[in-house]
Amino acid sequence: MKKYDTVIFDLDGTLLNSLEDLTDSVNYVLALHDFPRRNITEIRNFVGNGVGRLLELSIPDGLNNMYYEQCISEFRTHYSKNMGNKTRPYDGMMELFRQLSNEKFKMAIVSNKFDTAVKELARDYFRGYIKVAIGESKNVARKPAPDSVIKALEQLGSVADKAVYVGDSEVDVKTAKNAGLTCIGVTWGFRDREVLEREGADYIINKPEELLKVVCD
Repeated sequence: MKKYDTVIFDLDGTLLNSLEDLTDSVNYVLALHDFPRRNITEIRNFVGNGVGRLLELSIPDGLNNMYYEQCISEFRTHYSKNMGNKTRPYDGMMELFRQLSNEKFKMAIVSNKFDTAVKELARDYFRGYIKVAIGESKNVARKPAPDSVIKALEQLGSVADKAVYVGDSEVDVKTAKNAGLTCIGVTWGFRDREVLEREGADYIINKPEELLKVVCD
């Protein structure tokens, strides 16, 4: 019997390299207001805590900027129409999904990206593999609160001690710990290996196929 039967994934920086599309949408909003542009390295460090935090860090004066809420709305509108322009699954990801499916693993996505975008991206890129996709909404506290992971487990009919959470950031490690799941950190995403080590990820992998060694052994 396998030690695990469920794999829950983060989305951005874990399954999808979405950094260019995120950067383009942020800079679209900044240009509307004549704010200074942000480079891709800055956006890489800003993502992970939802759209509100991304815009807070990207615009001058953050939450105190009088256009803050407007910028969030403009970002959502632009990103919703452009989130598939340059975004692609990381190399080896689709092969991993096929293997996990063949091994009868239950799979879900839990992300701090807004819920409609998470569901659309899951459908566009992982149709047939992902049955549950949960993003940020008013009804569920965002990561690192465990609420979205707990909701995913309930919808999958799974339990925490048979599940792993896979992500690329400090937020993901904290989320896994708060939900009582084994955490697998990935080094190909938006944070460096040192971040995952410092936060105490249970496992750290460098390629998607290495996940199989953890969950199938």
